[in-house]
Amino acid sequence: MPRTARQKSPGAMYHVMCRSISEVDLFRSDEDKEMYIRKLKHYKDKFAIRIHAYCLMDNHAHIIIEANGADISKVLHGLNHRYAIYYNKKYDRHGHLFQGRFKSKIINNNGYFVRLSAYIHNNPHSIEQYEGCIEKYKYSSLGLYLGLRRDKMELIEKGYLLSMFRRKGASPVKMYMEYVKSYTDDKISADAEFRDEGTDYVSERRTLFRNCTIESISEFLKEKIRATKADLLLKGSKKTVEQRAIFALFLKCFCNYRNKDICVAIGNISQSRVSMLCDQGLELIRGRKEYQMLMSEFISVCMA
Repeated sequence: MPRTARQKSPGAMYHVMCRSISEVDLFRSDEDKEMYIRKLKHYKDKFAIRIHAYCLMDNHAHIIIEANGADISKVLHGLNHRYAIYYNKKYDRHGHLFQGRFKSKIINNNGYFVRLSAYIHNNPHSIEQYEGCIEKYKYSSLGLYLGLRRDKMELIEKGYLLSMFRRKGASPVKMYMEYVKSYTDDKISADAEFRDEGTDYVSERRTLFRNCTIESISEFLKEKIRATKADLLLKGSKKTVEQRAIFALFLKCFCNYRNKDICVAIGNISQSRVSMLCDQGLELIRGRKEYQMLMSEFISVCMA
């Protein structure tokens, strides 16, 4: 039978679940979970998406992702593909790791969003040592919300969820924890198993649409990093490799280009080279002071 078309919306917030095939655990060790979180951070930055909650269990993972205009399929395909390569190499195995394509459901209102976050954060109850103390589980975002662990990678956007618990004279963090601990909702639990489809999520938050042109990106980079369009398209120049890496990343993130589209746009290079350039561009923006604000500045220009 043909697969059901995945529901997508540029401004949508999604509940995503990824599960391993039945005979293996998705995460065999804490190191595996830490690796998945690092790769999630990589794709968060690469596509300028927002992560609102997550919980990694041995055989599956739950994530709440706000697409912010990105194609959720590209994000999750890249994330899970790279994790599977790491996993298969580490455990000397071959073949599929994930149980089919990832499951996704559009979150259709703020009430559902809050209840779903509580469901996800309650997942560790099934682990004996965390029954009654789910906040201590390291591979859930609940501890980050409560300030029990520092969000060193700046992975979670906490403000939106906590804004639902703002009351005069009360702590949003304390109120949210009380809500999570008292949570019981069989309907949400059923929804989280993906028994039906969601509806479009209409958010009051501003969405970054990924329809920028090569010209707008090249003009921006010309001003910010002193790279002309000719420089950006000059294949094989060591002098301009950093600028080309950032250019490739911007095309991937803000034009919604596939690797093969970028191949053509910047000089008929290979798709593997495009992937390497995008990763290099992301590392430059993370690690070099002069580049750190480039993506946020471009987003401000796009959304002005």
